[in-house]
Amino acid sequence: MNYIGSKHKLSTFLKTSIIDVVGLDLSNLVFCDLFAGTGIVGRNFKPLVKQVISNDVEKYSYVLNRNYIGNHQLLNCKTEFETLNNLIGIEGFIFHNYCENGSEGRLYFSSENGKKIDAIRQQIETWKTTKEINDDMYYFLIASLIESADKVANTASVYGAYLKHIKKSAQKTLNFIPAKFIITKNSHQVFNEDSNKLIENIEGDILYLDPPYNARQYGSNYHLLNTIANYDTFLPKGKTGLRDYYRSSYCKKNEVKISFENLIKNAKFKHIFLSYNNEGLMTENEVSTIMSAYGNYSLKTVNYQRFKADKTENRNHKATETVEYLHILEKR
Repeated sequence: MNYIGSKHKLSTFLKTSIIDVVGLDLSNLVFCDLFAGTGIVGRNFKPLVKQVISNDVEKYSYVLNRNYIGNHQLLNCKTEFETLNNLIGIEGFIFHNYCENGSEGRLYFSSENGKKIDAIRQQIETWKTTKEINDDMYYFLIASLIESADKVANTASVYGAYLKHIKKSAQKTLNFIPAKFIITKNSHQVFNEDSNKLIENIEGDILYLDPPYNARQYGSNYHLLNTIANYDTFLPKGKTGLRDYYRSSYCKKNEVKISFENLIKNAKFKHIFLSYNNEGLMTENEVSTIMSAYGNYSLKTVNYQRFKADKTENRNHKATETVEYLHILEKR
């Protein structure tokens, strides 16, 4: 997924920086990715550590991480994927509210793909209800659907708006493919909670923080992925079909510093790493002041090209270089 704030391009920098501080052998350590997003960082550390604790308040993120992090044993899924790929499309909730020729005129997906999403999602839920699949398979299949649907979405990478015409990549037929995960001998934990509440009930060795940087709320930019994840009934609002969504204090200038300090104060982890950048609501100095009060603080930086909208469409989106800060705290 082309995801806002994704750390895919920074994976090597993060892994190297964390190992430099903590040490090369992580095999007996618990690593927590508290604002997990699509789980890129947790996935990178999953085979290296004793256990990953993954969390995100957004449901689509929970589904992805429940698969990529939570699933750690081989699943036999050939029959399920053959069945789901051969389903005839259904005019369900996604088609009517978010698709070409749907009753609401929103163009997030083509008619064909919207019907296919509905058919696949309904069948997965039926299997879950009748206990023909377990939780591991359930989240594996929904994560695979979210990833597959995202590849044919008619958007400029986020779901805050749809394009006026169905672009070429969105005209392709949805190909429902497995969202593969790394197999490990140890189990992992995945949560769907407010980070500041969860931090009071978990502990470990390495805490990685990647909270929202600015006023952009992930619940609005990825609302349709939450709808596919939940597949519930509600009245979509406005032109873009928004659902009610969680509003993070980390996206609010007057609340972010208080929330961040409470998080650091309550964290029961020796090593804390915070990814932030020079365009965030908190300044470098504000972050360093807060973290320094709780132990030995240091900082690493790297220049990189920040997220930009869909590269396949020529809409004058320019790559912008930004400075990524990795704030480091060895907590007392």
